[in-house]
Amino acid sequence: MAQGAITPAADLDGARFRQVMGRFATGVVAITAVEPGTARPTGIAANSFTSVSLDPPLVAFCVAHTSTTWPRLRASDRLCINILGEPQLDVCRRLALKGGDKFEGIDWTETPSGAPAIEGALAWIECSVEQEHVAGDHVIVVARVHALDENHDGRPLVFYRGAYGGIA
Repeated sequence: MAQGAITPAADLDGARFRQVMGRFATGVVAITAVEPGTARPTGIAANSFTSVSLDPPLVAFCVAHTSTTWPRLRASDRLCINILGEPQLDVCRRLALKGGDKFEGIDWTETPSGAPAIEGALAWIECSVEQEHVAGDHVIVVARVHALDENHDGRPLVFYRGAYGGIA
């Protein structure tokens, strides 16, 4: 039996929910695109990413309703999901910023359709938005995969208990 106080669902608050869910380690991705109209790269960091289906190839991620970058990413035909490596904490932090040039100091190349693939990422996945589902204070985005590749072996950037790190 688990130790600690059991919190009934009716008594859940955001802090307790975050504390318990923080016990689940996740990888970290950068969702990037070239913004239509400006032709500038932009992106967000996320730790809510998963594969969904092999046939057709689908992935999913979650974005907060409060994101001001998501509408600009959403307007692009193609997105790139960059699987970040342990040395890329600075990239994650840069893309988590509000406003400004999020790509300042971030090196990138283009995927086959021109989306930004971040240099040093473990892998990239080029996709397009297939569906969006409102879920509480987030939207769940399901995206169809069009191209993907591994860049190199390395240790992933991991988010656990409210902090970033690697696998020991």
